[in-house]
Amino acid sequence: MKHVRRKQIIRAGTTVEQVVRAIADLIVTGKMQPGERLDELSLAGRFEVSRTPVREALRQLCAMGLVGREPNRSAVVTNVTGNYLASMFEAMAELEGICARLSAERMTIDERRSLENGHRHSIDLVHAGDEENYAAYNIEFHTRLYRGAHNDHICDLVTQTRARLAPFRRAQFRLPGRLAKSYDEHAGIVTAIMRADGEAAGRAAYAHVSIVSDASAVFASTDAVRG
Repeated sequence: MKHVRRKQIIRAGTTVEQVVRAIADLIVTGKMQPGERLDELSLAGRFEVSRTPVREALRQLCAMGLVGREPNRSAVVTNVTGNYLASMFEAMAELEGICARLSAERMTIDERRSLENGHRHSIDLVHAGDEENYAAYNIEFHTRLYRGAHNDHICDLVTQTRARLAPFRRAQFRLPGRLAKSYDEHAGIVTAIMRADGEAAGRAAYAHVSIVSDASAVFASTDAVRG
């Protein structure tokens, strides 16, 4: 019976992304501690998948800085310092501020409408307290800002930085009242972009990421991320 269940889970499409997210969440919330060994076989059994997605997930987690691996040795949970996390959020705030400013200046009418409509509909997720789907929407919202800047190089830079911060940014939505606050912060960005006010959009986006950094610091202060 156990063997059948394992096959069903694999057929259902357990993706590398899901394994990355599951392990990252365990690290960020302190359920996996710095220095803890990450054995591919044990993790494959834990998530009921083959070793292939686990191996790729660990590779991506290494790129995020959450996992380290030395040649011919098992992967281990790294010790992400609070200072390093803060430096990444500082860079993210600057990059997102640039994207929002350029979006206010360069977005097409259709792009602005899509941004505004998506934001307006996201209030339903806030009212429902739907952290999972709001987190997915949040990625979409910020991706619209990156693309709306119409600068491929900046888009690549901000996307790479965001990928490394993704587990911490996602964790913020577990904090009480954070969904509603995020929605209000998004509203400031959207309003400025709809008015084509680049400076206001840049300030609002910078402030938004700075607040996200403060919210994520709650998790950075746990034993999972020692600084």
